[in-house]
Amino acid sequence: MSDSLIYKMSSGKPSKLLFFVKGFLKQCIPGCYYRNKREKLLKTLDMRADKEYILDRVAYYNKVTTSQRLPSEVVQDHKGSYFVFLDKMKNFGPSTFHKAYFFDLYDVARFFNRERRISFIPGDVYFTPPYPTIVKSRLLKEDNHNSVVLKLDKLRHFMFVNDSKSFTEKKDMAIFRGKIRLSRQREQFLEMYFDSPMCDCGVVDKVCKNPDWKTPKKTIKQHLDYKFIMALEGNDVASNLKWVMSSNSIAVMPRPTCETWFMEGKLVPNYHYIEIKNDLSDLEERLQYYINHPDEAQEIINHAHEFVAQFMDEEREEFIQMLVMDKYLSNIEE
Repeated sequence: MSDSLIYKMSSGKPSKLLFFVKGFLKQCIPGCYYRNKREKLLKTLDMRADKEYILDRVAYYNKVTTSQRLPSEVVQDHKGSYFVFLDKMKNFGPSTFHKAYFFDLYDVARFFNRERRISFIPGDVYFTPPYPTIVKSRLLKEDNHNSVVLKLDKLRHFMFVNDSKSFTEKKDMAIFRGKIRLSRQREQFLEMYFDSPMCDCGVVDKVCKNPDWKTPKKTIKQHLDYKFIMALEGNDVASNLKWVMSSNSIAVMPRPTCETWFMEGKLVPNYHYIEIKNDLSDLEERLQYYINHPDEAQEIINHAHEFVAQFMDEEREEFIQMLVMDKYLSNIEE
């Protein structure tokens, strides 16, 4: 079965158990240790050679520049694929929403007074909140300043691969395995290309519109046998985009409409990934072009690797997150 223990052990995805164990262990360290660490880190910023790069990323994730007051009420409300939280940070517990979001928030909240109130919407966010709110994903549009992005659900989203197979060794096809959920884009893709000789595609939902689309899951290693990997948005972003761009295959997708900590809004079409039309009509033509022009395909892979490399410094990533939260709390009136 696609969700068997054998599949889980060979999927190529990181261990949830190890992630949770580390998360619980971090809570054993007194909060004063992290707050002192924050003060020491802040003093080092001016001495860093990458100061401007760090500040640029902080400004990108957090566009709030004026002080604002959050609504006074307490809100903890499930909304399907996301959760609305308006309360003190300390009141967001492991059972409030998905545990992954608790540990990811705690990774940042531990540096601050957790009595502070925040607006937080964990989950797949495909709208802009009415006041400054911490989110995993935000819409790529000009008036998205209330969506303050942190590195959330990172166990699922921020994973990368070591791909030993070169582009030219791979199959001349695109692969897609995923769930449809509310994604009209994914459904349209299956309707158009399920029987295409250039696409190996299928749905791993328990229930889907067309039973013929249902197919077993493939491991990440099996995905890497293909020259092209579809990165189609689901409820918000395409969660596989990060590891695809770290591989020697190429991400194929329409221009993204949402972004996360990965800064999808900074990706350049046909430089970091292969762009196809929103109606998906030119997919086979675009694939064939890069099959016939492997040198150009390799350039895209190289550029994708360069983009991914900026997220590999874990200490700097933690520092940037801390600064994003510091800026957020500085602009929220008590």
